[in-house]
Amino acid sequence: MLNTRFHCANESPKAGFTISIHLKSPDTRLHLVDFHRELFYERLEDYSLFIYTEDDIRVSPRTVATYLFETKRVIEKLGPEKASDYNVGIVRYEYNYPSNIIIDDGTRHATQNVTRVYWEHSWQPPIGKSVDIIPQKDILPGYIHMSNHHQGMYLATQDLLRAWKDRSGCEFNMVKNRPHAKGKPHQPSEGTQRVWMSSQQLYGSHHCNVQQLLPMESFGALTVLHLPNKNYRRVGRKGRLGGSKDKQKEMEDISAMQAALPVVSSQLLTAMQLHTALRAKWPPKPQIPYKGIVMLDQVEGRQGNDPRLVQRMKDYRGTSVAILFV
Repeated sequence: MLNTRFHCANESPKAGFTISIHLKSPDTRLHLVDFHRELFYERLEDYSLFIYTEDDIRVSPRTVATYLFETKRVIEKLGPEKASDYNVGIVRYEYNYPSNIIIDDGTRHATQNVTRVYWEHSWQPPIGKSVDIIPQKDILPGYIHMSNHHQGMYLATQDLLRAWKDRSGCEFNMVKNRPHAKGKPHQPSEGTQRVWMSSQQLYGSHHCNVQQLLPMESFGALTVLHLPNKNYRRVGRKGRLGGSKDKQKEMEDISAMQAALPVVSSQLLTAMQLHTALRAKWPPKPQIPYKGIVMLDQVEGRQGNDPRLVQRMKDYRGTSVAILFV
């Protein structure tokens, strides 16, 4: 069945997909994430791009193309050697569907305000807390990084993997265990093994110290959907981002837990909130002549209009989107 889904109509002998599925012992457990690193370096001369990802992330061709384009831009600005100090990053998002409603024809109105949320980056205010301009001065403005650089995946070119192998204090080709708390080898100090292998080893200041790089102008293309779409519900909960740290009695049954769930945490950072905050802090250069979205207001008159429409038109006027009223 998998072969039929990856069928390629191109008759060239070089066309098509080759997929290898490696079976590992169940005893491997959380260290299953380790095996990709050795495989990358074994096949380093065979491929120009390498992607490591957890199995619940949707990586689109657009994201891959944007990564390659932006990586090329960094090389053009800094040169190949200096460019290896950076890697174009990824940000995961989910949709903030109400936690306590089953969506069907009778409740579809509840999705009216559903939008993308960056649940891992909900510290306020977002600029300076969740995201900030990169600290390095050797690259042109327009680049940001996330305070929490966990991505669940990473992309790397052949040249970058070579450079990180020889990078002082990095040894990216070597599989290492995630750091642990002093005297407590079973207690991770910088995240689990999967967090270590996907993000922390590469971007951590005490490890490879590669700078995560996110260009503001193509930020949206470098965001990926976390398919389980469940982690946003953790925000505001006990022991989670924005939640109480006080010891509380654990809920005894599922119904009680569900009743305590908020519809949607107000602390979640939405895609529009982050976009607006970035544009307010670092306004883009105006396009002359303008090329972009133009909205035509063809509503007859304003008397008797739904107040929501009036308010939304007012909001549109305050955005950077071009609006033509006729």
